[in-house]
Amino acid sequence: MLYVFDDCTVDASRREVRRADKQIAVEPKVLDLVLYLLANRDRLVSKDELVSAVWNGRIVSDSAISACIHSARVALGDAGAGQRLIKTFPRKGLRFIGNVRSTPSPSIQPTSVANSTVLALPDRPSVAVLPFVADPDQSYFADGVVDEIILALSRMRWLFVIARNSSFTYRDRAVDVRQIGRELGVRYVIEGSLRKSGNRVRMTAQLIDAESRLTLAGHRCDGVLGDIFELQDTIVSEMIAVIAPKLEANEINRTRRKPTENLDAYDLYLRGLESYYLWTQPAHEMALSFFKQAFALDDNFAAACGMAARCYTSRKVNGWMVDREAEVSEARRLSRQAVALGGDDPVALTAAGFTNAHVLGEMAAGRTLVGRALRLNPNYSVAWYCAGWIDVWLEDAASALDKFGYAIRYSPIDPMMFNFHAGIASAHFVAGRLDDARLYALKAIDGRPAFVTALQIAAATCALGGRLAEAREHAAALRGINGDLRVGSAADRFSLHPNTLIKLMEGLRLAGMPE
Repeated sequence: MLYVFDDCTVDASRREVRRADKQIAVEPKVLDLVLYLLANRDRLVSKDELVSAVWNGRIVSDSAISACIHSARVALGDAGAGQRLIKTFPRKGLRFIGNVRSTPSPSIQPTSVANSTVLALPDRPSVAVLPFVADPDQSYFADGVVDEIILALSRMRWLFVIARNSSFTYRDRAVDVRQIGRELGVRYVIEGSLRKSGNRVRMTAQLIDAESRLTLAGHRCDGVLGDIFELQDTIVSEMIAVIAPKLEANEINRTRRKPTENLDAYDLYLRGLESYYLWTQPAHEMALSFFKQAFALDDNFAAACGMAARCYTSRKVNGWMVDREAEVSEARRLSRQAVALGGDDPVALTAAGFTNAHVLGEMAAGRTLVGRALRLNPNYSVAWYCAGWIDVWLEDAASALDKFGYAIRYSPIDPMMFNFHAGIASAHFVAGRLDDARLYALKAIDGRPAFVTALQIAAATCALGGRLAEAREHAAALRGINGDLRVGSAADRFSLHPNTLIKLMEGLRLAGMPE
């Protein structure tokens, strides 16, 4: 269905939003919300109905819902107090009130990649693993299965593997596999399904040549839940064996990795990941609790320990710490333990390294740990992203930009792209390229309007560049998010080099932030 209103066109089949004939980047959840409101524009939609339809009934904080609605308004040019298109009815719900013309979407040939970014294939075999189809109440478990397949494949250094955050944007979307291959820049796609009944599990997977759409291999596994990791290993081994027929059996065995034998701990870890990526304070509180519970059940679970430590990096930058001294001490304990347990675990090493640098201020140690993670898994986009931030804090802007570039290439349509853009903006700010810093800060804000890091960079950059009116708008947005924000709090939130910090604080003062 094609929806046309004002200067906007929303194409449900292509999942595209265009304004004034320019394509607008929209997060998947935000687009889901827009499409649902458009399809039900003849009536009021309650918050509970919206949560059920867009978030599959999962627990979602009011702040996350509000942020999603705000992002929808920004994408459609409806930001501000006017509410011309998406109108809020206090304590009742939402309704799309714009004047809409709807027509069937023009037919799309399977090979069409119009208006899509076509990425060149890497110089080595490349693959994307799509989210497995699963029952709604088992989607988080299926995601964990796919995560393990991605990680196992990524440990093969000759493979180019797309990060899960990009491949997962195709969840519940009927997209031609050739288009997926071109948008992600990969030759192969793995798709599958997971079904669970009681303690019985059935997993199917198939490897597809993205260009020819030929299925190169397929496999089905039936088993009991206690054998889930063995089933994962079987599927991964078959997929790798098809991609590289000459691969020796012992090299296949090296791809097998069980993060924990404790299924309850693993279940908690997956729930922690799901909460972590919601990027709100209540969700992060839940994520920290889930990771700690997982580690309490299995005290050898290095990834859970590392992710618990990494939660404190988000608490610091967002100003969510309550007892700073106690929380820094806990972050130190967890990061040290993660390294001790997970010396060959890229997730644990990356999380611990990032925590060391950002929370503990141990930049050299943090850089070393993340570097070790990248040597173990050069396809791990999160490690490239963390390495980029550490270079920003060390004022190595050129190296930071290279690493953020790798992060984006390994996860080109990541829902957390606003984080990548904020890092690039910060690297340009360090290098004194104010126009470039402003451009990427605005991209980050487009992706997440309430992202404090990007707003502070935007405010300071605009002020130092003579755009005082715009700088004051960003400063006002910051104060609207958190009235306690001050110029001095920048030192508490960021791990910037003193030279960069002084420049940032000067820009915030010019933007009108209070001391």
